[in-house]
Amino acid sequence: MATPTDRLPAIPPALVLSTGRCGSTMVSDILNRHPQVLSLSEFFSFVGLGPFRRRRRCGADMWRFYSRQQRRTRMMLQGRFEELLYPVDDPAARFTRQNVPPILCATLPHITEHYEALYDELGPAVCAVPKQGVAEHYRALFAWLCRRFNRAVWAERSGGSLMLAARLLREFPEARVIHVYRDGREVALSMQRHYLFRMIVATMRALRRLGIDLLGMLRRGHNWDRVSLWMEPAASALFRPDRLNYDRLTLADFGAYWSAMVEYGHRLFQGLPPGALLNVKFEDMQADPEGQLRRLIRFLSPELEDEAWVNAAATIPRPTTSRFASLDAAEQAAVAEACRPGLDILGYAT
Repeated sequence: MATPTDRLPAIPPALVLSTGRCGSTMVSDILNRHPQVLSLSEFFSFVGLGPFRRRRRCGADMWRFYSRQQRRTRMMLQGRFEELLYPVDDPAARFTRQNVPPILCATLPHITEHYEALYDELGPAVCAVPKQGVAEHYRALFAWLCRRFNRAVWAERSGGSLMLAARLLREFPEARVIHVYRDGREVALSMQRHYLFRMIVATMRALRRLGIDLLGMLRRGHNWDRVSLWMEPAASALFRPDRLNYDRLTLADFGAYWSAMVEYGHRLFQGLPPGALLNVKFEDMQADPEGQLRRLIRFLSPELEDEAWVNAAATIPRPTTSRFASLDAAEQAAVAEACRPGLDILGYAT
């Protein structure tokens, strides 16, 4: 059986980075419609940064991360997680919520409806790869999937991936960045209703009571990629998600979290080479989907331009109603103030 060790696609890959709750899933679905783009959805969300805690691993070791739930995946699946694509609650499903492999949670079902057959095919191929650097394992896996589905380039998108951005950019320096963003006041409202972001913000509040200011570390960016590598196992060892205090969370807490990620990303992006960054504004994608899709695909590569894809994918962005506008004046003022640094960076009127 062929193993994922052959040459990589000629077109440089892309990392779709965002705060989460800002339209990045929409962009992932749009790219998934393109016949030459391998859209990898929530790969790093479910697999996590755990593999990077060692420099080199063998293929069998990597397969364990792809196929066995770590604490990260178990925590994510305890609540309602809309990004989950595998039918864990179907009695006829092969896997349950308690044992669904991380790579089957969203990544493989996003690529093909025959995701379980692909999972079975992929296992022996990954295990056959010799010991090498973790990023090389990822490149090999993504290249194998590109060949398997006859795609010219891969683009990975995980919700909230700005928190992982320093590590991902360090490990994939050849990748271009598609930065998807949205008005933080609307994002804060969406995060407030999302299980995973509620858990993250509540954990940060709990750690702050112990004198650990993760929000400040993220905002300042000092050694954040080292902090993020060990933050997850440390936080999960200290706090159980079902015992966190969610009742005290305010919209301003989510606004401050969003703003800190924007500030962090802005600092990182300044170090990218010319032409390596494309900013995609959610509101622009809604207002002019055809124009934004042409801009997006030209950024990946002009040779990928495809009018049939533009016409089909332009139906995905849908108008939304502002929830921020329905808040009372005091709530609007509080969340706007918390979001202000990020709003200023992104050019939103305040």
